Amino acid sequence: MSDATGMGAAEHRTAQTVVKSQFFPPPSQFDGCFTTFYHADLKVAGGGTVTDYLQPEWSNIRFFAGACPTSQIGDSQVSGARYNATGPSSLPCHFELGSSSMWGVGFLPLGWARFMDAPAYDLANIACDGARHPVFAKFDCLSDVLCDPALTMEAQHEAIIDMLGRLMRPNRDEPRIIKIHTALVSGEFLAVGDLADACNMSIRTLERMCHRYFGFTPKLLMRRQRFMRSLTSFMLHKGSRWTEAMDGEYHDQAQFTREFSEFMTMTPSRYASLDHPILSSFMEARARIWGSAAQTLDPPVNGEGG
Repeated sequence: MSDATGMGAAEHRTAQTVVKSQFFPPPSQFDGCFTTFYHADLKVAGGGTVTDYLQPEWSNIRFFAGACPTSQIGDSQVSGARYNATGPSSLPCHFELGSSSMWGVGFLPLGWARFMDAPAYDLANIACDGARHPVFAKFDCLSDVLCDPALTMEAQHEAIIDMLGRLMRPNRDEPRIIKIHTALVSGEFLAVGDLADACNMSIRTLERMCHRYFGFTPKLLMRRQRFMRSLTSFMLHKGSRWTEAMDGEYHDQAQFTREFSEFMTMTPSRYASLDHPILSSFMEARARIWGSAAQTLDPPVNGEGG
């Protein structure tokens, strides 16, 4: 039997919403493959809906029991599907959702290597009905279990572990994937050449690995890490200013504003003016319980942030 007790539950209430979050450490057989298995319950007052923006992240599969979201990343949109899948993203996922329960699984680059049969670059910045997508359809066997509110969380958690265990297969590039991922999360490297040297590989090999398993060029991945460090700092420190949250590697606020507009498709001031009924509570709970506020900041080692 699986352990579905998780690492603790968190609850966040506003006048309109109640969000309950729980995070589950993947078993050791999946070390380095997943950010976390996570469950969330959303209650929206009066039968209404809420909207929010998910930050850039790794690939995810999400299953909904109750309302199904409308989600959009760039020009890619899905609506009304109980099983949603997204590729790795460098853009926000704008979504609208009513009262629902959700299970999610976040795939780190090593997980992509072991489970996905397509280059991550080809699926970057997409949101889709997972049941209808040739790469993600293999996970649709979980839909009947994870979208059934009559089943216990323990049974659902066990189904996730069983299915993933049957689908996982090794990949010869695993050592290089872990080296790259570890170096990216460290934040120590600003130039592609330095990152390649740290990983003991040529720039061309680094670019090929990033294209296949990470979804973006090495340069964009380093920029995304820097941006996410800044965004999470702002979200976790209520009342802070962008200049206080801004990563030290930015030359000035103008550079940060340009990058923010690229990654979130809006200015920092516009983003700060919006309500974030889901993301704020989820990031706070993730940071407190899991030790890392966002998927992109998770190191590729189970037990050190997911």
